[in-house]
Amino acid sequence: MPAGPPAVTVPVTGAEYTGYLVGIVVLPFVVLAAALPAAWEWGAGPLDIALGLGMYAISIAGISTGYHRHFTHLSFKAKQPLRVALALAGGMAMEGPVSLWVAEHRRHHQFSDREGDPHSPWAFGTGRRALLRGLWHAQVGWFARRRRANIARYAPDILNDPVISRLDRWYGLTLTVSLALPPLVGGLWTMSWHGAATAFFWGSLVRYAVVHHVTWSVNSVAHAFGPQHYASRDQSRDVRWVALLTFGEGWHNLHHADPTSARHGALRGQFDATAALIRLFERLGWAHDVRWPDRSRLAARRRVPADPDGGCRAAGGARSRGGRTTE
Repeated sequence: MPAGPPAVTVPVTGAEYTGYLVGIVVLPFVVLAAALPAAWEWGAGPLDIALGLGMYAISIAGISTGYHRHFTHLSFKAKQPLRVALALAGGMAMEGPVSLWVAEHRRHHQFSDREGDPHSPWAFGTGRRALLRGLWHAQVGWFARRRRANIARYAPDILNDPVISRLDRWYGLTLTVSLALPPLVGGLWTMSWHGAATAFFWGSLVRYAVVHHVTWSVNSVAHAFGPQHYASRDQSRDVRWVALLTFGEGWHNLHHADPTSARHGALRGQFDATAALIRLFERLGWAHDVRWPDRSRLAARRRVPADPDGGCRAAGGARSRGGRTTE
């Protein structure tokens, strides 16, 4: 008999499962809880803040520009040095190797806000209590499940890329650099162990915890709150503060309406820092074949003002009630 299609998900080992629970679910909350009394008692020095912000910018840009728009959605092609740099920068966010991140996100798009979506906030229903449970699930709860996306099914292009696959195998080294770089700089700059320790706390630990929860807010908040300016088959929304913190990823509605677009914020006032960075790479000749938004495609997906009966109609005639599009 011919083999069927590969499974959507595969089980994870006990060690992997423990790693998800500790590194993604538990430790970030512990670090953020410790940051409040630390800030109150000792504060953070200018160097600690600079290192934290610098590492935050590298991590978020690596996720938004590299892991998401380049590797997952192929929104632009990049020369090999930039491609490697984007993979390393995304790895600095400590959200997993490229192949796993890409596989999970492609699975999310296949089943967005339907059964099979790994992290929909609507997984348990639409009531207030169900939504609260769903928001927790979309933020971090889904990492407590014992199955992950099948990389062979969802990210064969990453597996077949020898350079990126090698970086995947060296992901542990990337994690080490991400954690060690701030204390190395802080210690050498101040020539003290105290400078290294505070830089490690703020530039490594707190930064990593903040990056994680800012990134996961796209899964939770940007699928539950905010307006829908474009017709899509799911609950993707536009959330300004999420867009600000994620360098444009919070303009999530257009992304789900047109996933391969290199720009997510296409309306007036929707600043998209990641799109600006991609434009810079394009002008420098480091990126090419960029899939910028097409006006006709945008117009076809754009919603028009509300109908008299309270719905919201897309340009093609679909009406939305409560965020769900119907024909």
